[in-house]
Amino acid sequence: MQYAYGALFIVSLLLIPLYFLFVKKRKEEYWLLVLIICVSIVNLGYLLISLSPNVYLALLSNKVVYLGQVFMPMSMFMIITKLCGFKINNTLKIVLTILALIMFGIVCTTGYTNWYYTEVNIDKSAGATVLHKEYGFLHPTNLIYVATYFIAMVVMLCLSFKKNKGAYQKQATIMLIIVLGNILMWLVQKVIPWDFELLSITYLMSAGSFLFVTIMLQDYIRINEIPVYSPKEKIKLGVDIQTMPMEEKIKKVLYFIKDGEMLCVREREILELILANKKRKEIASELFLSENTIKTYTRTLYSKLGVTCKEELYSLLLKKDDEN
Repeated sequence: MQYAYGALFIVSLLLIPLYFLFVKKRKEEYWLLVLIICVSIVNLGYLLISLSPNVYLALLSNKVVYLGQVFMPMSMFMIITKLCGFKINNTLKIVLTILALIMFGIVCTTGYTNWYYTEVNIDKSAGATVLHKEYGFLHPTNLIYVATYFIAMVVMLCLSFKKNKGAYQKQATIMLIIVLGNILMWLVQKVIPWDFELLSITYLMSAGSFLFVTIMLQDYIRINEIPVYSPKEKIKLGVDIQTMPMEEKIKKVLYFIKDGEMLCVREREILELILANKKRKEIASELFLSENTIKTYTRTLYSKLGVTCKEELYSLLLKKDDEN
């Protein structure tokens, strides 16, 4: 059994370099890294429990498991919130972090009081140490804590279904399956006694799934994520489109092209002329094409960039560097 925990721990560690190799916007996706680290800590804790020779070390290892577990639902909630197009202010993040620390503090009373566990002993199963626990009156706080996050995640995903369509709904469906899988496995683990912690597998699969979804969607630009600034905001940002070099304009706009897409030569020419503030009639005249042909090329161009009009195209140029 300890070999299985060891393998799960190693695989969870491998997700960390994959994150740094394939996730482009790491400043924006830091909660994903938090989730991966939490899963690694949890699996390390399960491994240490299986190797523990006495109750004291088994309880200490169990606290390592909880150190990762208390932050896992929080990080999953933050990832889902962002992928669904919602925002959470910093005050709420601080409050949720404090609640997680309080929850961990409650768990740390084990070994000193009988509030969380009334009785603890160890046994051997398939050569590995298994920790058996009798729950105290504070243990339901953890159930409420985890259940609240699961409910919040499901609600957030349902709101995403209602608010968005197309690709949004596809990613929401994937995440809903992940969350429901976690809920199911969590309930099974609570109802049916297992010597092996099945949650160690579920957590790893969840982290891997979130990593996969993030990588697949990181180049997909949603329309409601493109800021449209007012003239006053433009002045405040210090962005002057008129004096921006054309190569820089092209570079900034092409950053937002959808994953797997590329512009043909004609689309690149039309993009440059649009960014030069040329009208459709002027573009058609300069390229010796009809206006309808220009309209068709423009529609395809906008689709590849995830915008619907010239205003949204120009708003890409106004995105701050830390938003890219």
